[in-house]
Amino acid sequence: MFPKNGLMVACYKGFIDIVTGLSKCPYVNVNHQDNDGNTALMIASQAGFSAIVTYLLNYYPALEIEMRDHRGLTALMKAAMQGKNDCVSALLLAGADLTAVDPLKKKTAQEWATLTGRFETTLRFRALLQRPCAEQFSNKYSPEWPALSELVAQELAKSRTQCLSEKIRAMFTFTFPHDPEPDGVLDHMVRTTTCLASPFVATACQTVCPDSPPEVGKHRLSVPEILNEYTPDPDAKSMVGESSCNGQLTEPTWVLVPYRPRSTIMKFLSLPLRLHSNSVYPGGIPKIKLTKSPAQNAEKLPKSSSCQNTLKLPRWRYQEVREEKKKTEEAAGKPKKKSKKKKRRKGKS
Repeated sequence: MFPKNGLMVACYKGFIDIVTGLSKCPYVNVNHQDNDGNTALMIASQAGFSAIVTYLLNYYPALEIEMRDHRGLTALMKAAMQGKNDCVSALLLAGADLTAVDPLKKKTAQEWATLTGRFETTLRFRALLQRPCAEQFSNKYSPEWPALSELVAQELAKSRTQCLSEKIRAMFTFTFPHDPEPDGVLDHMVRTTTCLASPFVATACQTVCPDSPPEVGKHRLSVPEILNEYTPDPDAKSMVGESSCNGQLTEPTWVLVPYRPRSTIMKFLSLPLRLHSNSVYPGGIPKIKLTKSPAQNAEKLPKSSSCQNTLKLPRWRYQEVREEKKKTEEAAGKPKKKSKKKKRRKGKS
């Protein structure tokens, strides 16, 4: 039995305060796996807690991104199946392997997103692959449009007659909607105002490694490793190779061996043994007969029970007053009052 540790429970519930507190505890195993092979990173990625996933990637130096569960799925595959786009972006920019496949169906994370109908996640994969480097987080990034100076020079070089003819031509031409041109003015405006491409995010949040911006497929060191506050355990066996902040990619040192079914000859030879021997039922699988149960008469419980342990219904004050009033009327010989419903019926008739 491999139960969940405290970090996994915090990732499952979304308690980010506990996740940040446990990062300072040296006895917490961030790569601990439960009965299904899930780690804390897999649980947070599958649940969609992008803040917890980012904190695990940045402040847990011994974290292994490419660990797999018992089915051979990684954290990136689980996030893609559930359509957690922010977790997918965080894992890819932290160095998750996009080409890794599961041993059963041989599909990557992007193919799993398409197979499970996660259209927005598929678009996120395409957008990150088109611009894999977030250059907005580096010191050398400039938010100005590169083609602006050249276009301004061309407009200034035009004569008045050329400008007038272009205006007249634009008045009698029809424009149809089309996709923005790559590296055009609209494309540049979208890049500088949305998501990771926003320069406002880059200016408000200075990264600890500005000379090497995040990039898809590039393994990055955690904050304690960059600040030389983490000393790796030499006895611990890591499943992933060392990463570099300068962008040097290293391949993982472990190999997953997929399941190989037995050949037809071995199946044919082992058929008599499987028919005559059974580890669960040595004498063969027992036959179970289904019969209808006889009807049981429900015994009615008496209203008044003499047992002192049973709970009794509470008696309210208005009930006691009503009963006392009835007793006095019966003792005096007065006739019973007719109910309002009977009077209404007689009036209608």
